[in-house]
Amino acid sequence: MPTTKKSPKPKTKPSGVEWLGDVPSHWEVLPLRAFLQLKSERNQPNLPVLSVYREYGVILKDSRTDNHNATSLDTSNYKVVEPSDLVVNKMKAWQGSLGVSAYKGIVSPAYITCKVSPKLNGRYLHYLLRSKTLIKTLDSISYGVRVGQWDMRYDDFKKVQICQPPRQEQDQIVKFLDHKTSQIDALIQEKQRLLKLLDEQLAIKINNAVTKGIVNAEYGTLNPHLSTKTTPIYTTHTSPLKDSGIEWIGEIPEKWKVKRIGYLGIVGNGSTPSRSNLAYWDKEDFPWLNSSCVNQDIVKKSDQFISKKALRDCHLPKLEKDSIVIAITGQGKTRGTAALLKFPATINQHLAYIKVTSNKISPTFLHRALKAQRTQLRAISGGGSTKGALTCQDVRGFKISIPPSEEQINILSYVNKLLKLHERISESNNDIDRLKEFAQNIISKSVTGSI
Repeated sequence: MPTTKKSPKPKTKPSGVEWLGDVPSHWEVLPLRAFLQLKSERNQPNLPVLSVYREYGVILKDSRTDNHNATSLDTSNYKVVEPSDLVVNKMKAWQGSLGVSAYKGIVSPAYITCKVSPKLNGRYLHYLLRSKTLIKTLDSISYGVRVGQWDMRYDDFKKVQICQPPRQEQDQIVKFLDHKTSQIDALIQEKQRLLKLLDEQLAIKINNAVTKGIVNAEYGTLNPHLSTKTTPIYTTHTSPLKDSGIEWIGEIPEKWKVKRIGYLGIVGNGSTPSRSNLAYWDKEDFPWLNSSCVNQDIVKKSDQFISKKALRDCHLPKLEKDSIVIAITGQGKTRGTAALLKFPATINQHLAYIKVTSNKISPTFLHRALKAQRTQLRAISGGGSTKGALTCQDVRGFKISIPPSEEQINILSYVNKLLKLHERISESNNDIDRLKEFAQNIISKSVTGSI
C-alpha cells in the first residue's frame, strides 16, 4: 500500500523571547525598530479618513456606520497613511486596534504611523502584530489608571521582538493565511446569516401567535374530516374572523376582544430620589430599577436600592411581582421595550409600569403581547411621527387583542416552546466563537513558525 511522505519537521531554536518560544532555526529574531520608520506627514485634508478596527485593522471610516468617533472639522493635522504603512491606535493596541493599511488616507494625529521595511511582507506583519500571542505583549507595555485611557509609548513598542522568516516564506505564509481565513470568514458569515433568518422566523411566529392566535403562527390546524393517513389537510382558521380595528393587526378570531391597556390595569411611572440626600440611599430597604432593566425581558433582581424614607418622601410606587415595566425614553432598542417583574420593586422616571387588575388577561400574556407590538408602541404620537418619549397616557390608550383565558394559556405554552428552540439556536453562536478562535490559532502558529 503506497504511503504519503511527510514533510520533515523544521529544526528550531530558542528565540530568547517569552511570547515567541522556539522558532525555526533559520528565522531571525529582531526588534520592531529594525523594520519600522516613524513618520508624521500631514496637511493633506482632502484624503479619505481611515479608522482602525479591532476586528478588521485599517479601513475606510465611511465604509461602516457603527463608528461614532467624531472626525475633526479641520483634518489638516491628521497624519498621512500610504498603502503598506503600519497604523497603531496606541490607546487600544492591547485590544488589537492596529494593522497595515491597504489604503491611502489620513488618520487621527494621536495614532502611531510607520513606514514598513521592504524586508517584511506588509500582510505578514499585519497578521503577526494582530495575533493573539503578540497582542498579550502589547497589553503588557500599555499603561494607565483606567482601561479606557491606557496608552502605549512608541519607545516601548519599537523594542518588541518579532520573528523574521525569509521573504519567500513570508509570502507563502500570507498566501496560506489569506486562503484559510477567507474560508473561515465565509463560514462564519453563512452561520450568522442563517441564525438571523431563524431569529426573524421565530419572531414572526411569536408575534402572530400573541396577536392572532397559534393557527396563524403555524400553517394551520389539522382538519380531521378532510385529512387522510397520507395527506394531512390543514385549515387556516378554526373560527370566523373579524376586523380588529387595529391597523397593524388586521383580522383576529371572532371570540377575541380588543381592549385599551388602561382598561386592563393601572399605569404610572416612578422617579429618582435625590442623589445628594444620603438618607435616600444609605439603606437597602427596597429595590429600585432604571430603564436598563427592560433588556432582561424577565427581571429577576436589582443592583440598586433605596430607603423607606425615599419611598415615602418621593411617593414612589410599590410594584408587586408580575407587574410590567416599559421603557418610555431612550433611543435604539430601549424605548417601548417591556419586561416582566418577578419581585417587588420601584422604578425611575424613565419607566412606566402596568399593574394588571382585570381578569380578562394574564400579566404574562400582556407582557408577550407588548413585546410583539413594541415597534407600534414605540411609534405612538398624536401627529403620527415617532416621538422622543412615550407618556403614561400613550400606554393607557394602546390597544391589544385579547384571546379567551384558556387560549392565552395555550398560546403562552406554544411561545415558551419557541423560546426554548430559540435558546438552542442561540447556542450556535458558540460555534462561531470556536471558528474565530480556530482562525486565531492558525494565524498565531503560522506567523511564529509552529506550523
